[in-house]
Amino acid sequence: MGWTTEEFGESHEGIVGAVLDDGSEPKHAYFDLGSGAGTYRTSEWWAYDGTMGRPKAAAVRASCSCGWRGPGIPVPWGEPADDGLEDLDVSGPRRDWDEHIRTVERRTVPLPADLAHLLSALEDRLIPLAEDAPAAALRAVAALDRLSQRAGREAACVLEENGDQRWEALGRALGIGADRAQSLVTHYLLLR
Repeated sequence: MGWTTEEFGESHEGIVGAVLDDGSEPKHAYFDLGSGAGTYRTSEWWAYDGTMGRPKAAAVRASCSCGWRGPGIPVPWGEPADDGLEDLDVSGPRRDWDEHIRTVERRTVPLPADLAHLLSALEDRLIPLAEDAPAAALRAVAALDRLSQRAGREAACVLEENGDQRWEALGRALGIGADRAQSLVTHYLLLR
């Protein structure tokens, strides 16, 4: 399981990935899930201990689904209690990925301060309301959903009218990939 944020989701999913001796990343490892037809696929560090024909990791590093990679940290093979990668400290790669996310956040388009404050106040009010008066909270959320759909459609229409849309630039402004940015605009354009 990877690391994600609510805002960026799968566009910036992070894992601790393996690095081979030559500096490359190994191909995905596949695991049979039992008697069914399903298999599990991963690129996470723990799958590369040299067993079952898989390569042995020389280092680990934070890896993000956007293509970003952190610095490698050598795996201390041959040290006492060398029973695989189970005890490997991966807090460094996690800190590297957290810093990557902060960099992504700094590159996104800033919200107007008054709107950011309003959204924060709304969250502070809605979460307790959901516990105290769930029907009222659902009514408020439905109203917000209608408002967000109208505003999203308007923003998507303006982007479409401006033409010559650069999906990479929009994705960067939103902190997501270009394909996800295009999909988001299309989603709001198709709302009625």
